[in-house]
Amino acid sequence: MSLLEALVLGLVQGLTEFLPISSTAHLRIAPELFHWPDPGAAYSAVIQLGTVAAVLIYFRRDLLHLTTAFFAGLRDRKPFGTAESRLAWFVLIGTLPVGVLGLAFKKAIETSLRSLYVIAVSLIVLAIILFVVERVAKHSRTVADMTLTDGIIIGLWQALALIPGSSRSGTTLTGGLSLGFKREDAARYSFLLSIPATTLAGVFELKHLIEADTRPSTMALLVGTGVAFVSGMGAIAGLLRYLRTRTTLVFVVYRVALGALLLGLLSAGVLQPRSGLPPQTEQKPPKTRQVTD
Repeated sequence: MSLLEALVLGLVQGLTEFLPISSTAHLRIAPELFHWPDPGAAYSAVIQLGTVAAVLIYFRRDLLHLTTAFFAGLRDRKPFGTAESRLAWFVLIGTLPVGVLGLAFKKAIETSLRSLYVIAVSLIVLAIILFVVERVAKHSRTVADMTLTDGIIIGLWQALALIPGSSRSGTTLTGGLSLGFKREDAARYSFLLSIPATTLAGVFELKHLIEADTRPSTMALLVGTGVAFVSGMGAIAGLLRYLRTRTTLVFVVYRVALGALLLGLLSAGVLQPRSGLPPQTEQKPPKTRQVTD
């Protein structure tokens, strides 16, 4: 992987991770358009650590308060005693579905589900759901009103993002809106909820990437992760500012247009769906094993 590829993919990751348009989709589409090898799900997960760092720094005060309240609740044997301690628990509980299902369907997520056909359909289907939810949502609740049931439901919505093209931020934002939360509050909780899942996924995949026979250079990983961090910071601030006064309609239109374009290019044979196997899996020759008696 060249440094130019790493820079472009890092920029794509940072800009699309927090917008409800699917970073996974764009990290699959960009290499196809430039005729680059698919970097694989592992590389995508590792450079997500850059966007995780962006969330940690942007919401550092919130996270400090949540962490302090979490341990204070354990100490006082009142884990749900305050709004902040409850929110900390909701983030942890809401992470369980995506963690369990991610491990259960890891192979499919990294291979067959990375097909551009799957991504195109997911882009369109989630756009339609987001449009419907946006129209019927009350937009009245805040994060302070969140309940345990809300945390579990949004956690289940987050698990839908395991299907490439769905968008983790898109599914959780849709889940929050469906429960009546204001757009900005739904987005803020979506950002907080992303921290455990993306951190664990990135660290888990980093181990496999290091052990792989064929992998991007350390410099490519650092460049991709660094660019993802910088662009991610801008994306967080921009989205929160945007959702204070505007609806998600622009993202709905973008998702439908991109999904339709992908289907058209695939049907015309301009793009190939491919299995989405990581490069080290696709290119690695079969091992021969000597059996001795």
